[in-house]
Amino acid sequence: MKIQAFKYHFIAAIFLLLASVSPVLAHTAPADIPDLSGTEAAWLYLKLGFTHILPLGYDHVLFVLGLFFLSPKLKTVFWQATAFTVAHSITLGLAMYHIIEPPAYLIEPIIALSIAFVALENLVTDQLKWWRTAIVFGFGLIHGCGFAGVLSELGMPSNHFITALLTFNVGVELGQFTVIAIAYLLVGRWFSNKAWYRKRIVYPASLFIAITAFYWTIERIFFS
Repeated sequence: MKIQAFKYHFIAAIFLLLASVSPVLAHTAPADIPDLSGTEAAWLYLKLGFTHILPLGYDHVLFVLGLFFLSPKLKTVFWQATAFTVAHSITLGLAMYHIIEPPAYLIEPIIALSIAFVALENLVTDQLKWWRTAIVFGFGLIHGCGFAGVLSELGMPSNHFITALLTFNVGVELGQFTVIAIAYLLVGRWFSNKAWYRKRIVYPASLFIAITAFYWTIERIFFS
């Protein structure tokens, strides 16, 4: 009963957050950003970070699902997602302060390849190695450069720059945790202990993720 209650409360909270996003973004053009209060900036960029994962970040959703399918235990997936968030927070901050300026034509294909990598790893091993988190951290550094492009297009409030940057990262983390929670409630909780779990779920899902990621890689190299 506790899990059922948690599930319904969690889903209700997510729908409430998503429902409140469109009106705020629709009424907050880049020209209005300098006039935001600290609270308004925090709330706007929190939602921007969340929606960059759900529902807009289909590539990042597949990356997180790739992490989930290797080991659906919530603790291990959350640790990987947190390492990813710490890493992308570093490069996102550096990029937004113009300390680094990685070119999008390199970053975007590498992001797609990182998705393919975690998916292919799921096909060749069923063991979560210690270095997986280190690799995820490295990929997070790359993804952070991609996130910087989103914030650069929207603009940042100069008077609440740190607040906006931090809450965007929190929003991304919440989006990732939401993806993990949904995957766990729909798949991991019920099927991860089944003998056929890897054969019927992990392999097909990971193969789909890998093929999609390779398609994005080619598309981003030759058609972007």
